[in-house]
Amino acid sequence: MHHSHQAQRRGLVEVVCAGVLWGTGGLAMQLLREHDPISPLAVIFWRALIGAVVVLLVLAALRRGHELVALGRRHPWRLLAVGTGTAGIQAFFFLAVPMAGVAVATVVGIGLAPVLLTVTDAVRSRRPPTPARAAVLVTALTGLVLVSVVAGAAGTGPRPVAGVVLAAASATTFALTTTLAGGRISRSASPLVLTGGMAMVGVVVVTPTLLLVDGSVTSRDPAVWAWLVYLGVFTLVVAYVLLYSALRVTPASTAVTATLVEPVTATLAAAVVLQEPIGVVGALGVVLVLAGVAGLGRPAAAAGPVVSPPSSTAASPG
Repeated sequence: MHHSHQAQRRGLVEVVCAGVLWGTGGLAMQLLREHDPISPLAVIFWRALIGAVVVLLVLAALRRGHELVALGRRHPWRLLAVGTGTAGIQAFFFLAVPMAGVAVATVVGIGLAPVLLTVTDAVRSRRPPTPARAAVLVTALTGLVLVSVVAGAAGTGPRPVAGVVLAAASATTFALTTTLAGGRISRSASPLVLTGGMAMVGVVVVTPTLLLVDGSVTSRDPAVWAWLVYLGVFTLVVAYVLLYSALRVTPASTAVTATLVEPVTATLAAAVVLQEPIGVVGALGVVLVLAGVAGLGRPAAAAGPVVSPPSSTAASPG
């Protein structure tokens, strides 16, 4: 049991690191678009394509390309669902922000997912969340609201109802995709292989959306490509390898709650790089989110049973 709990804590650290990387994505996109305002859909496409190419090159260098083929044969529909869902998460969220505003989109799009999974866990186990688990969730979500209020000081968007619906769709898709990725598919493939499959599916799913882009989908500015490489390598490949590794030993609802560090990272990065003020409210929100996520490391606050780490043979395609 001690070994299993230690593995779950390791998984929690991995998810937090993934959330930090995702939190830098918004700043990276903003800096990228200062050089060339290409469409966010184009950015999503290039991010997925660069990530897929990087993983394929790594797998080829390691002579493990056959594992990706084996994963596609064993779990074609699950892999399709994970890849499509991952692409949909960002698309829904990026569409929600201009409609509902940053604050509303962030609170709904990021905050709803851990609530949905906590409720699902309670229904499945026929037991309410433990007081410690509920306290962690309330603390982290309160901090998220405060951080989002600071980020969305400009107010709500012109179509708040539509924006909330899209943000809720992003949160629901994130919850479903994370739960699916945390099932058999994450235990029958290495995190790197699963990330490669997800990215390849994402490229196929996102490519048709480029037809909706009015204007150029590429750039001649080297700085733009540097940021695209950062997004593809760090916010996709490294972040999702960390997430999928964590999901092998950490319940999905715990992992999703830990990703609340994403908006905290985005707020702190904007304060450091862009000199955007945080203020007392934002600082309190940051502290509450971090306190809530730290509380996930306590056994009483964990969602569901502690998962035993998979053996090395289970991770191999055989």
